[in-house]
Amino acid sequence: MSRHPEVKWAQRLDKVYITVSLPDAKNVKTNLDPEGIFTFSANAGTDGNPYELKLDLFGKVNAEESKINVGVRNIFCIVEKAEEGWWKKLLRGDEKTPHYLKVDWDKWVDEDEDDTAVAPDMDFGGMDFSKFGGMGGMGGMEGLGGMGGLGGMEGLGGMGGLGGMEGLGGMGGLGEMGGLGGMGGGMGDELDDSDDEEEQEQGAQKTETAAPGAKVVTEGAAPST
Repeated sequence: MSRHPEVKWAQRLDKVYITVSLPDAKNVKTNLDPEGIFTFSANAGTDGNPYELKLDLFGKVNAEESKINVGVRNIFCIVEKAEEGWWKKLLRGDEKTPHYLKVDWDKWVDEDEDDTAVAPDMDFGGMDFSKFGGMGGMGGMEGLGGMGGLGGMEGLGGMGGLGGMEGLGGMGGLGEMGGLGGMGGGMGDELDDSDDEEEQEQGAQKTETAAPGAKVVTEGAAPST
């Protein structure tokens, strides 16, 4: 059975701050609908217990401009309101506030204190935010785990094996890049051939520059008396 993580919230005239407290969350999946439906799921704890959350927010939101940060101890969301205005509460409807939903007093300000034109918001410069639209299932990122497919790169000529880079995690296979080792033989032969050609060209030049009637002495031959 899924559990509910603790959720804290605060607001400004144009945005809502939502913090989902769930340390070491894995397989994080979130979605934010323009109508104000916020959903969250993840696994946490030594047993990988499932956690789920669905919030029917008080008003409509700008999902495209809203941002999320998945941290080590919590998931922090900046939800942009579709229209500026002070919400009476976080959730719409007349139902009792869930026990896991609390006010974030560290970020809270009263309506008459909220003057974003004068008082700047909190500094979130150290956080790496992503757009809600690009989240999908980024929390799990299971596909990166076994990216050992690079091991068999024996032939770089076709580079076909790179297409299915299923995993970079086990990059131990780089040690088997035998195709690179084999490059030595072919290159060695080409270098030998180029050396022979240079020697022949040098010999021809010596012959052409010799004075008329002079005897050309080749290397290794005894001079004639």
